[in-house]
Amino acid sequence: MSAPVDRPVGSRLSALSAPHAQLLSIAGFFLIMVVFFSIVSVAFLTSGNLLNVLRQAAPILIVAVAMTFVITTGGIDLSVGSVVALINALAAIMLQAAIAWPLVVVALIAIGAAVGAAQGWFIAYQGIQAFIVTLAGLSALRGIALLMTQGFSIPISTDLGFVQIGRAWLLGAPVPAWIALVVVVAGFLALSTARFGRYVTAIGSNQEAARRAGIATRAVILWTYVLTGIASAIAGIIIAARLGSGSSNAAVGFELDVIAAVVLGGTSLMGGRGSILGTVLGALTIAVIGNGLILSHVSPFFTQIVTGAIILLAVWLNARVFSGLAVGLRRRG
Repeated sequence: MSAPVDRPVGSRLSALSAPHAQLLSIAGFFLIMVVFFSIVSVAFLTSGNLLNVLRQAAPILIVAVAMTFVITTGGIDLSVGSVVALINALAAIMLQAAIAWPLVVVALIAIGAAVGAAQGWFIAYQGIQAFIVTLAGLSALRGIALLMTQGFSIPISTDLGFVQIGRAWLLGAPVPAWIALVVVVAGFLALSTARFGRYVTAIGSNQEAARRAGIATRAVILWTYVLTGIASAIAGIIIAARLGSGSSNAAVGFELDVIAAVVLGGTSLMGGRGSILGTVLGALTIAVIGNGLILSHVSPFFTQIVTGAIILLAVWLNARVFSGLAVGLRRRG
């Protein structure tokens, strides 16, 4: 019997780091952005600004966690921004109708779930492409919000406890950040340890094989869109509470930031691979870039251009450079 051969330290490190190369790459890019903007602006690393970044990132992060499940199955949801706008407008309308705000919150979450279920039914049970269904939802749902508000912003009284959802603080941190933390923990546990998460990953890897293995693939897919509907409703509630108004123009381009956060975090658009931790880092990276550019006095006309270019660069590095590095590490290990 031959004696065991010790592997070189480099090989052991390669074996450990290779599976997490993409997560490490987005973490590294996030730290680079933090260091860069802390040098450019002395106000960036102040506690007040960092807490403000967390509060602004919370709605995107909440929806991005749910979107991770959808994209891991190989689907996509382009309607999340319009669902946020619809919920945003409905919140103001219902509160002005003197409905108790806790009932309003419950009703809005139920509406978000119903919208997600309706879209999921067309995708999972009718076989229509997710891109087409949610693109239709993107247009129709914002159109409904416009029709209800007639294009005007509807104020929400600051005397209502509802606004504390977006403005209150708990243990030194904004409430939206705590809500996002709960969602992140739940999403991480669901994707990494729960049976539902394993089913989601299996469907994204090979839907037909998952079906033959006895997984109720259509039901699982439907539930992923229910999750994005609920998450979008929560985000819409937070935004309405923070701004103290409801508007059909809320969350324009929101779906792009959400999808960018998920993809930036290493979740594959082809399905079969998802990372909640990566999504968190992706969402925070986007929030840091937006905040840092503002503090750096970059013209708002260039902010979106610079943000888009940085995100494209990061995704390219992740997909090409770091993925190639991971393959090389595996071969050497």
